[in-house]
Amino acid sequence: MQTIWLTGAEWLAVLRIGLGLWWLESWRHKDRKGWFERGTGIAWAADVAGKHRWPAVKHGFETVVAPRPKLMAYVVVYAELALGLGLISGFLTPVALVGGLLLNLLYLVLMIHDWAEQGQNAMMALISLVALFAMSWQTWSLDHAIGLFR
Repeated sequence: MQTIWLTGAEWLAVLRIGLGLWWLESWRHKDRKGWFERGTGIAWAADVAGKHRWPAVKHGFETVVAPRPKLMAYVVVYAELALGLGLISGFLTPVALVGGLLLNLLYLVLMIHDWAEQGQNAMMALISLVALFAMSWQTWSLDHAIGLFR
């Protein structure tokens, strides 16, 4: 593959690192005090799920998230941090890419009515798929340095 400036594998690493920075920004701008102490993030999601056009979303939220709002707030917030750090450093990259893809798909389904959110989540999911199937951890990653996922 011929490219300008970097090799194809290096461009894939740039894509992976950029996705990691996107996740890190998602974590950075969250009001963690609001999420953890006041429950604002889960309360907002409960409101969205409660009005969702698909009954399965409301049922799933009530079954999985509603009984444990504090735990789920920590899971969401720190999953975004872990995804960002994992993708930037290239550590456990396939795991981070699959986890990020699943989280984006979950956000995509929850926010089915909000086109602004849809664009971001769809783009992040697409980048995750490309980075996963093109094995973006082969360059500029801890996985490559220590011989994981060859």
